[in-house]
Amino acid sequence: MKLYALSGDPAKPCYVLSYKGLMIMLDCGLSINSVLNFLPLPLVQSPKFQCLPNWNCRDSDIQLEDGEIKECCGCAFVNSAPEFVPPLEKLIDFSEIDVILISNYTNMLALPYITEGTGFCGTVYATEPTLQIGRFFLEELVEYIEASPKETTARMWKEIQHQLPGPLNDVFKPKNWRHLFSMDAVNRSLARVRMTGYDQKLDIFGALQVTPISSGFCLGSSNWTIVSGQEKISYISGSSTLTTHPRPINQTALKYSDVVIMTGLTQAPHVNPDAMLGELCMNVMMTLRNGGSVLIPCYPSGVVYDLFECLSVSLDNQGFTQIPMFFISPVADSSLAYSNILAEWLSTSKQNKVYIPDEPFPHASLVKNAKLKHFKHIDSEGFSTEFRQPCVVFCGHPSLRFGDAVHFVELWGSNPLHTIIFTEPDFPHIQALAPYQPLAIKTVYCPIETSLNFQQANKLIKELKPGVLVIPENYTQPPAIAPQKLDLVIDPIPDKMIIKFKRGEVIKLPLKRKRGRVYLNPKMAKAIVPQEVQPGVTVSTVTGVLQVKDNIHDLLPLEPTKEELAEEQKSKPTSPPQPFSQLRTVRYEWGTLDINLLLKKLAQDGFTDLKVEQGSAEEVTLVLPSEDTIIKVSEKSTEIVCGGKQSLRLKLRDLLLQCVQSF
Repeated sequence: MKLYALSGDPAKPCYVLSYKGLMIMLDCGLSINSVLNFLPLPLVQSPKFQCLPNWNCRDSDIQLEDGEIKECCGCAFVNSAPEFVPPLEKLIDFSEIDVILISNYTNMLALPYITEGTGFCGTVYATEPTLQIGRFFLEELVEYIEASPKETTARMWKEIQHQLPGPLNDVFKPKNWRHLFSMDAVNRSLARVRMTGYDQKLDIFGALQVTPISSGFCLGSSNWTIVSGQEKISYISGSSTLTTHPRPINQTALKYSDVVIMTGLTQAPHVNPDAMLGELCMNVMMTLRNGGSVLIPCYPSGVVYDLFECLSVSLDNQGFTQIPMFFISPVADSSLAYSNILAEWLSTSKQNKVYIPDEPFPHASLVKNAKLKHFKHIDSEGFSTEFRQPCVVFCGHPSLRFGDAVHFVELWGSNPLHTIIFTEPDFPHIQALAPYQPLAIKTVYCPIETSLNFQQANKLIKELKPGVLVIPENYTQPPAIAPQKLDLVIDPIPDKMIIKFKRGEVIKLPLKRKRGRVYLNPKMAKAIVPQEVQPGVTVSTVTGVLQVKDNIHDLLPLEPTKEELAEEQKSKPTSPPQPFSQLRTVRYEWGTLDINLLLKKLAQDGFTDLKVEQGSAEEVTLVLPSEDTIIKVSEKSTEIVCGGKQSLRLKLRDLLLQCVQSF
């Protein structure tokens, strides 16, 4: 079994598992951090960005397009449509992927890169919320980029990257970056997804059985178990043991796996999400008291639901009942409506509200009472009429490179009364704000990350008792944001193997198939007569035809040939019919092959040019040059390679069987 690491970001994983002749892709996360190297895309032309000075190369032989690189406060930015980092495509042919298993909607944004234009013809599995909310994320992303098209595309800067100023001179392989796909590609890609439910066993070509298990991270998020006969592999990605709105994590189904692949741990391991939520509410209240407004760059689903609930309660408690909250996203309507019809995917407390009946999320009542107002864009009908300050605005994109958030940063950036609060840990907030500098707006970093932290992950690993643990190399050393925290790592497991990997590596996993499942035909089962060989132990020989079809092994009865049936009728025309297994003489071979006897019999049969090559202590190779044939004999197997000469192979097989013991 092999693992191909196509992603270098554990928070946006994409791996391929090669097992039993199948290629299984685990998630297809899209790394978006590359967009921080580009100038923001304002909804209308921005004098600030247009007036930024161009960067020119000192080497006169190198000519960049006019305005291709802009400088702002000592940092260089590409003046072009943003580009993204898709999963590594040179390591594996995407057309060979048989199945893709999606853990949650944050890990499926690269799906169009993998399924469209690559020859992919496999199947994608995801839960219903993962598919639908993933669609919201993709639609929003495409619409943001297409809303502010760039006239030109910067290309030359990648050829002289080493001569560019920071941070562009340090970016990793920008030639692999790609522009975003179209909405048509998104629709075609999502049409390939088959929806599944928790604990639903899915058959993969008869070879494997995969099952999505609740992970507790977000609506519809799942871990996956992959079972083959006696082997079990668990893929843990984006899990949480906290009590929030999704259904809780199912740990029992993950126990005692032969291999556990763990990724998607918290990106903010140095902070507590509950403390960050309290700090966020405090900063919002302080800003509103001073007459300022608050901008919270967010995604269209996920933590934002909890923020609506928490902030609405804090506003009421602090006497700010008239302060409006605005949720602005191209998919705001769909996201708010869809979240309230997902009872089966919610925590027990949220489910109970549905049966009262009541909406599981408070944002439904907030919308009815006009405390939460949602719009597709800031230029949507009614927004200018409804908009008033002070207020709290939720809008995208958290990178601050596109979307309505760009407008609000430019609108409020010069006023110190306002506050921008970063809750998504995907982007370093200092880099996100870099092209807008200088800024007077107050900046607060409150990353709210509900994924497993290292303490929770270590506890979970001990409870699951995996045979082998496979983790990204990043998890074996403290994170860059807290290098002094030596406890922010995955702990070694006594007497257990931990395998680490990084982007671009192909790892061999120590999982060898020792047993397989064979289905015994009912007719054969009825004919079995066990014999007791010692107290409590009975055995019986079985003779049949092993049929392998769609990776399913069936043991079927032997069928007599026409000649044998005719002979049977001639010899015993009046006797009652007997099972064919009793008519044919069957030999059962066992024991070790006698090499010396085989050599003698080969010589007697005319194979005089025989060469013997001794390999390891347990392997011997016999070469017949004149017949272009090789016989490999080892302790556990014997292989005959004779270039398609079926009659010769059968002859050699019969000679081999004469050199082992039988009964």
